[in-house]
Amino acid sequence: MMRSRTSRALIVCLAIAIVAICAGSLLSYAPKRRAITVGEPKGLPFSDGMLVGNTLYIAGTEGTDDSGKLKAGGIGPETQAALDNIQKVLKAAGFQLSDVVSVTVYLADIHEFGDMNAVYKSVMPDPKPTRATVQVSALVNNARIEISAIAVKEK
Repeated sequence: MMRSRTSRALIVCLAIAIVAICAGSLLSYAPKRRAITVGEPKGLPFSDGMLVGNTLYIAGTEGTDDSGKLKAGGIGPETQAALDNIQKVLKAAGFQLSDVVSVTVYLADIHEFGDMNAVYKSVMPDPKPTRATVQVSALVNNARIEISAIAVKEK
């Protein structure tokens, strides 16, 4: 009887130890998250990018200059500036433009698609990432364009 209780207690302890080891192993495989910030913090409730494992999620990015003002001259210069700003986030995270796999473009006026697309085609390397382009009713700061992206680094 005593031996049976001891055996059961030993089995229970062994099972608990195995569960603890397995749980610890699973936690070590969870991808780590790291916020990417370019330049001075802007005081906004989001990060410029979020690195999770080997994937970088880049927040919606406007066509602003280093002072935070929209680039003058219309959709072409704003598109170029937005893509330049995305490249800054990529670089800060150790990525390159060729690592971008998906892009979402938000336009205040879909009629400016052609001018945006001409700049986009000249900047994005081949093979081009997947892309969705949508018109929205308005963008923050009266911007004409906002671009978000996802990049994946091969291990």
